[in-house]
Amino acid sequence: MKIMALVLRILRQFLRDKRTLALMLIAPLFVLTLMSLVFGGKAYHPHLGTIGELNGLSSVIQEESASLTTYPNLEQAEAALENREIDAVISMKSDRSLFVKLEGSEGSVNRAVLQLLQKMMSTLHPTAAAEPEITYLHGSADMTSLDQFGPILIGFFVFFFVFLVAGVAFLRERTSGTLERLLSTPLRRWEIVMGYVAGFGIFTIVQALLISWYSIQVLGIMMEGAFWLVLLLTLLMSLTALTLGTLLSAYADNELQMIQFIPIIIVPQLFLSGLFPLETLPGWLRALGKIMPLPYGAQGMSDVMLRGKGWSAIAGDVYILLAFSLVFMILNILALKKYRKI
Repeated sequence: MKIMALVLRILRQFLRDKRTLALMLIAPLFVLTLMSLVFGGKAYHPHLGTIGELNGLSSVIQEESASLTTYPNLEQAEAALENREIDAVISMKSDRSLFVKLEGSEGSVNRAVLQLLQKMMSTLHPTAAAEPEITYLHGSADMTSLDQFGPILIGFFVFFFVFLVAGVAFLRERTSGTLERLLSTPLRRWEIVMGYVAGFGIFTIVQALLISWYSIQVLGIMMEGAFWLVLLLTLLMSLTALTLGTLLSAYADNELQMIQFIPIIIVPQLFLSGLFPLETLPGWLRALGKIMPLPYGAQGMSDVMLRGKGWSAIAGDVYILLAFSLVFMILNILALKKYRKI
């Protein structure tokens, strides 16, 4: 009977906590559905560019549902490759062997192009066709999975840990009564929010610097661009995660509820940040990634670390991350209205 009384108490506790019960039942289904969409998406069809005729190989490309764009010269084709309008440039040399130049920064895309290349080679006479010459615009054939996914994972771990730590820390400020005492002072709500952001921000700067340095210098992740751009992006992702974490903590009653936001807020951003080709996902799911901050940070990190791009390439991502941070700070100020109007 004592055990049954304990069981009934726990059941009543869960039934009273509708949010925990809903997240416990719905969140796993949401994540599993998302995984089925990501891993069960349609096959990726490469976008290829060519210079001149490929002597009948164009039909093979079309049969594999790959798109083919013809360019008048190599310069225009490589410009399209640099802008990621195409995945590879294919041309036929005078000895009828193929010259292939891959964009190279995405492993799954590289594999799709190389598989298509094998099918193209099988249509040529094996004795007459020489091995194709394959080069890479970014990266190389020896690039590891850590090099390919490292920039995205750096951004993810920075975002994840700052979100979790900041959210739990701000929640403790509220549950311990510290926030209530601050709200009883002449400080305005925006001053309180800015104070917390600046205070936590000092530690996020240290974290961003440490993670960026360790990933590049110790783990040896490929780094083609400027280190200060990587540091800038990690700082902005930390700031966005900080403001988002403090915002959501205003709607959590305890640490458990704060942690329960992870499968809803963090996991979808990881799937939509570029670990998988976004073109294989449904259109509505790709559109969902446009309103999430992490994909922009991950895109900027990949542009700098893998493609060696500069400020002009990531400026848009930087401004979007700043906009997310500003919006979350404004929402933080509004969320404090439930505790004090001014």
